Amino acid sequence: MDEIITSTQQEGLGTVRITDDVVAIIAGLAAIEVEGVASMSGGFAGGIAEALGMKNLSKGVKVEVTEKEAIINLFIIVEYGVRIPEVAWNIQNNVKKAVESMTGLNVTEVNIHVQGINLAKESKKSNPQKTEEQKIDEEAEKSEE
Repeated sequence: MDEIITSTQQEGLGTVRITDDVVAIIAGLAAIEVEGVASMSGGFAGGIAEALGMKNLSKGVKVEVTEKEAIINLFIIVEYGVRIPEVAWNIQNNVKKAVESMTGLNVTEVNIHVQGINLAKESKKSNPQKTEEQKIDEEAEKSEE
């Protein structure tokens, strides 16, 4: 995201400027707080940043900010088994509340784009990893038979 200042508010003591990046970070953090969200989907650039050890707090977030309004698009990965419409609704409410309360902007849209499902928890349930101790115990039981 660019460093162009998109939101400017005149106050008695001066000007308050909020960049798109700040709005995107607030939205991203508010989204991942919602139960059922596995992660944000950042695409190729986000993957490179993570591979280099950089935490991209605006990963999976695109914002359009005017002087007083914001439109937010979130690209998410949900946990397997959750009710996707309910998770999306919770994200929309949480993001809208966080951005509006922290920036004073009017959030007109929070669009949710579900990009995938995280199967990690489900696969652990159906195929749990055995510890070395469990494997040794099983081998001992087999040899006793």
